[in-house]
Amino acid sequence: MSDCKPTTTPFLSGIKLENGKDTPLVDCTLYRQLVGSLLYLTHSRPDLSYAVGAVSRYMQEPHELHWNAAKRILRYVQGTITYGIHYAANCSLNLIGFTDSDWAGDNIDRKSTSGYVLSLGSGPICWSSKKQAAIALSSAKAEYRGAVNATIQAIWLQHFLSELGISVHRPTVIWCDNQSTLKFCRDPVQRQRTKHIEIHMHFIRELIHDGIIDLQYCPSSEQTADIFTKTFTEQKFRFLRDRLGVKDTTA
Repeated sequence: MSDCKPTTTPFLSGIKLENGKDTPLVDCTLYRQLVGSLLYLTHSRPDLSYAVGAVSRYMQEPHELHWNAAKRILRYVQGTITYGIHYAANCSLNLIGFTDSDWAGDNIDRKSTSGYVLSLGSGPICWSSKKQAAIALSSAKAEYRGAVNATIQAIWLQHFLSELGISVHRPTVIWCDNQSTLKFCRDPVQRQRTKHIEIHMHFIRELIHDGIIDLQYCPSSEQTADIFTKTFTEQKFRFLRDRLGVKDTTA
């Protein structure tokens, strides 16, 4: 793969990996070795998280379509070998987050994929792209679960940074592009139609009331966490990658 043709995105938009069963089986050991190496790489390259997470769902019985998708990620890495996270020295240390969910994005089990990123200063320090454990009955519930996960991580980071002697401005702002989720978090009235949302999730309201977390609305066009939940065209992917803070470190 050292002489492969580079690609501009890690995942080809429109490809459905669930259709891979129509293609021949491949060596599962070799496939697992490749995906395992790519998972290690996501610790420093958040722009790979969604694509690597997608191919990792087929470790038990990989097919040729899945193998080609994994090799495409390598081709993307080859073309962006000098890319990484740049942390500027003169930036203020404000902890901010973005959260998003792709409702029922998996065509097999209809589970949603949630993603979030938390940035300190000029670059991200924590991110996640993960399929939810349970099926969400609405897009609002999928988004709410994602917001709760981001909030839990933000609270942990607040305590961790405090132990390091780093003063973090409170409340930590988390940006979400779903208006219903924002209303659930701020509305103290529990309506009948929202009772299907688990009670333990509503702890986020108390955090907002106490000034620890502040959930704010952002347009979908500016939702950085979108890069963790779905595929995009080259132009949109580059835009989100720049917003994420992954750039050419040699430029």
